Amino acid sequence: MPGNGWAKRRRDRRRDMGNRRGQALKAPLLYSSDIETIAEDEERLTAEIVEQMAAGNRCAFEHHRHAIRDAHAKSHAVLRGTLTVHDDLAPELRQGIFGHPCTYGVVARLSSAPSDIHSDAIPAPRGFAIKVIGVEGERLSPDIGGANQDFLMVNFPVLAFGTIAKYKLMLSLLEANAHAPDTFQRLIAGTARGAKKTVEALGMTPGATLEGLARDNHHPLGESYHTQGAIRFGDHVAKLALSPASDNVRALTGQPVGKADFSTMRDVMVEHFAGQGAEYALSAQLCTDLAEMPVEDAAVRWDEKVSPHRPIATLRFAAQDAYAPARQVYGDDVLSFNPWNGVAAHRPLGQIMRIRRAAYERSTSYRHRMNARPRIEPDRLDDIPD
Repeated sequence: MPGNGWAKRRRDRRRDMGNRRGQALKAPLLYSSDIETIAEDEERLTAEIVEQMAAGNRCAFEHHRHAIRDAHAKSHAVLRGTLTVHDDLAPELRQGIFGHPCTYGVVARLSSAPSDIHSDAIPAPRGFAIKVIGVEGERLSPDIGGANQDFLMVNFPVLAFGTIAKYKLMLSLLEANAHAPDTFQRLIAGTARGAKKTVEALGMTPGATLEGLARDNHHPLGESYHTQGAIRFGDHVAKLALSPASDNVRALTGQPVGKADFSTMRDVMVEHFAGQGAEYALSAQLCTDLAEMPVEDAAVRWDEKVSPHRPIATLRFAAQDAYAPARQVYGDDVLSFNPWNGVAAHRPLGQIMRIRRAAYERSTSYRHRMNARPRIEPDRLDDIPD
């Protein structure tokens, strides 16, 4: 593990304190139950979307004769690590499971976003899901069992379809792309990258849809990851992000993996963790204005000039076998990650987060039933096999 993590955290905290002294940050919004607004026809649209996703999941099962997730189906690494909450947080950041300095065990699953399994030669959004083990607090979904907190993140900060109505319109396109032949998907990605460069050359900002389709095959360990949707953050509202902190993963940011084959992302992660670890900064961006930082539209990027991301914890992984056979089976067939598996202090907020409650539960139940695997919430790091 690189030895400069402690010094870097000290620098980050001094800079954060300096920013607060140099200019007063706008007061964070206080959480209340009326922050959310139920969309028109939300119940009907949710039922239709969940059924459409279930149909795609059943098709994938028939193709593979094995049930897979209906999002982030392809895993690349399953990691054991620790999450250390910083000991000098400002009061507005000492919230929920980050309320006091401590170190939690963590299991993470790194993945690609599509709902089917394709070659890594096809650029795709990458996912970084973490399960914080053994947290205290009122449970959002007591039926799941365990005492863990899941945070699910993707390597760009917003969704192309930030509302349920938009997601319904996009779903057929997303599923068609996910199940399309690899050659067609490579063509789509190449075309999107060309369009993105044209938009940027004209001084405009590419939309979230184009950004998603135009993802390059950069090293996933050098990427930054985002919750995209908002969550309750104790007394406040926030979005979370993970960013590379140790020098070895910072050096991977923006670095292409080279010529990609079917399992290149797994291979580069296994190679990395065979001889070294990694360190990431977990940060919170507090909502200060619902008009500028809405919770009901996950396609709107929150302006960091208005409310910057502020470090709250450090995620560390030691060198390990990141994808041993027992790890892969446990991560793909036994483990579940669900934004609604956690404590009330970190309740998911907004339309996209609400629909995930039904979608993730249906997908998880189907996957465990069809694969005849138990659904287990780990109680300690040793539950994760080597």
